[in-house]
Amino acid sequence: MIAMSNMPEETERKEMYLKSYQQGKETLIAVCDCDILGKKFAEGHLKIDVSPDFFGEYKASCSDVEAALASATMANFVGCKTVEHAISLGYVDRDCVLSIDGILYAQMVRM
Repeated sequence: MIAMSNMPEETERKEMYLKSYQQGKETLIAVCDCDILGKKFAEGHLKIDVSPDFFGEYKASCSDVEAALASATMANFVGCKTVEHAISLGYVDRDCVLSIDGILYAQMVRM
């Protein structure tokens, strides 16, 4: 029997899509949960299109997103896992999160 402490760590799951944009000194990252990429959500006057063109460059892990946020000046977060991760890292205040048709949405700007 192999002791659990001797097992290699499981590779971190890539549960989000991440895309980075550079314009001069500004860096915008767009992050969304994998399971909502390509979907549209609407509630009242609020609408969001989780477009693969905007969000879907590559699958990312939590640590990939954390590394990208370190140099980001702006960020868009869509989806429960993504927004909760941004909150846990201190980039988003829970009171500033929107819910659009049950999908969490938040933005971050660093000044």
